[in-house]
Amino acid sequence: MHPTINSVVSKIEERSKDSRQAYLELIRSRKPEGLVRSTLTEGNLAHVIAGCAATDKIHILGGNWPNIGVVTAYNDMLSAHAPYETYPKFIREAARKVGATAQVAGGVPAMCDGVTQGQEGMELSLFSRDVIALATAVSLSHNAFDAALYLGICDKIVPGLLIAALRFGWLPSLFVPSGPMPSGLPNPEKQKIRQAFALGEVGRDALLKAETESYHSPGTCTFYGTANSNQMLMEVMGLHLPGAAFVAPGTDLRNTLTVSAVHHVAKITVRDRYTPLGEILDARSFANAIVGLMATGGSTNHALHIPAIAAAAGFKVTLEDMAQISSVTPLLCRIYPNGESDVNHFHAAGGMGFLISELIQAELIDGQANGVFGNISSYGKEPWLSPNGIEWREAPEKSGDTDVLRSVSNPFSEDGGLKLLNGSLGQGVIKVSAVKPEHRYVRAPARIFENQEDFKKAFKSGELDRDVAVVVRYQGPASNGMPELHSLSPSLGALQDKGYKVALVTDGRLSGASGKVPSAIHLSPEASRGGRLAKLTDGDIITLDADKGKLEVNVDQRELNRRPDSPKLSNSPNIGLGREMFAGFRSASTDASSGGSTFNFLFGTL
Repeated sequence: MHPTINSVVSKIEERSKDSRQAYLELIRSRKPEGLVRSTLTEGNLAHVIAGCAATDKIHILGGNWPNIGVVTAYNDMLSAHAPYETYPKFIREAARKVGATAQVAGGVPAMCDGVTQGQEGMELSLFSRDVIALATAVSLSHNAFDAALYLGICDKIVPGLLIAALRFGWLPSLFVPSGPMPSGLPNPEKQKIRQAFALGEVGRDALLKAETESYHSPGTCTFYGTANSNQMLMEVMGLHLPGAAFVAPGTDLRNTLTVSAVHHVAKITVRDRYTPLGEILDARSFANAIVGLMATGGSTNHALHIPAIAAAAGFKVTLEDMAQISSVTPLLCRIYPNGESDVNHFHAAGGMGFLISELIQAELIDGQANGVFGNISSYGKEPWLSPNGIEWREAPEKSGDTDVLRSVSNPFSEDGGLKLLNGSLGQGVIKVSAVKPEHRYVRAPARIFENQEDFKKAFKSGELDRDVAVVVRYQGPASNGMPELHSLSPSLGALQDKGYKVALVTDGRLSGASGKVPSAIHLSPEASRGGRLAKLTDGDIITLDADKGKLEVNVDQRELNRRPDSPKLSNSPNIGLGREMFAGFRSASTDASSGGSTFNFLFGTL
């Protein structure tokens, strides 16, 4: 393995020694001696089977069939989750064919950041991850299951499911994707129309037409945001069947992969080859995940999610770990917004099989790390439908399109897409894979905002037609739940295209689809918890140097310390659309560098 990767793995293991041991003792204490339902009383079991088909009742009550719990994020509003409507029946039938039963243990909410961008509901988005984890725990608390299947795709859903799956880490588990929608309007065209609308050059009809041509059918959105970064992570960590991430919904291969997932999880229960999830993932798994994220230019949201997921398994993963891995991981992918092509093009060019094989050969991903299907080296293959059913073959040795996917010997850049920022304004992250080199250094006067609406008003009035460091503060977890600020991107991009030096600085999130404008995000400490952002005033000179990892304000430190914190404006009272119900989440959350989680204090790992 690459020495830097080895070093990071060793540091994670050393700092996590006690917490990981406590975690393993927890899940090993729950190892079943037989089928789990044997611990339930007759009255308990009567409730378990009351709604089952007659065949399933017989085998749950008197047979030795394992019972698979299904946790689903199905709803018919969101394209990525709509295909899951038919999965429960499909899964039950597949389970019976291999001597198992399956029951939907419960459902979890699945909100879409695309729907809530720029809206009040976005303030619930990050915390929905923890709600999903809680809902998953409730679903599995009946303790009637010998394995679990998790049906989820999008931004906070997979991280929430995985956090809970790890807290039930004695259960053998698999994640089952549904696949991306067909490609629609080309991404550069969509971006142009969004910017033209922000500039008032086209009307709402043109914008709506472009958006509906982009997001047009069941399946995951095809740009490389958090949802598709989730799917990449599940493969790199070995929690899918190999090659499952980007197969289109409704196809014979997708349906066969789903059947195979059911058959496989039934084989790894206590009845056969007991393979609990919590024993599969180790420090190498999280290093592999970070390498995959950097090599693909994945979502900045995973700078929040990976530490939170790792904590659920007893591991302490830091932003410094991510920065060190990024420094030695070449960028191998250009998928929109980091390029013009989408995940369907990536999949056709060689996809996950090619990517994983390249990273293993370069000794960046540890192929001996464990996965549900076997060690990670088996994930360098791709599924196909042979005359004998589904089989796996070696992935292509060469990329089918080097504008989308490249080898380690010919990368798009020598390091990864995510960098750590430090300086007088605190610590944050920046995604540079879509930022051109000439835009990675900005020195400009600050313009301070405390909400997105005031920024948009200033943009429309022309106040920002100059070099500017746009500061949007009081957007962290404790302030308002850390909403994404992606709706600012078209306006910021339009300013940059006019030739101005432009940067965004915020304690909020931007997006998994963050793009061409340099954006210092996730600033910690956040403004409402003593962060220096609260002391800034209009006109302060801010320097953002993405290549050197620096974020500074040109104000004498003694002067900065003397300044009072600017009070948060009262025009965002955190009331309405249920936001008042999340007051406890805001007060309990950690800062962004620790995952913005309400659970870390339970784990005692960060």
